[in-house]
Amino acid sequence: MDESTLEVLLQSLKQEDEYQRELATAALWQRWFYQKGEAGNRQLQDAQALIDQGQIDRAEALLSALVVELPDFAEAWNRRAVLYYLQHRYLEAMTDCQRAIDLVPYHFGALHGLGLCYAALGQYEEAIQAFRRALVVQPYALVNQRLILECTARLS
Repeated sequence: MDESTLEVLLQSLKQEDEYQRELATAALWQRWFYQKGEAGNRQLQDAQALIDQGQIDRAEALLSALVVELPDFAEAWNRRAVLYYLQHRYLEAMTDCQRAIDLVPYHFGALHGLGLCYAALGQYEEAIQAFRRALVVQPYALVNQRLILECTARLS
């Protein structure tokens, strides 16, 4: 996918038309999952299957090997961040979210995940900042709008 196509997708996330936003969201997820081709995507899918089967240690080992082998594979970092978040390993999840964001600054999934980690740690101002960054990319993401309100309420 070339840069002009990427720019169209990012602009589509900001359109009022929900269908356009959904198509762009799906295309970006596909871009991230297939960044390293079918082989990279297959490894991400294998890790998810292991998680679904409760084989967390094996999934973590697979994802950890993947980020060592392909350190520029943003979605591998993001998937490991999700795994860490599910295990309440928020600091490790935040590190991996940040790595994904460093690689793909518009990765709304990693920005959202970073906000969730901050919120889980009671760092609501930082969570709000992360959710706002995600909203810059996906302004119609109601979940981030709701989470900003919830975090703001917790600050009161």
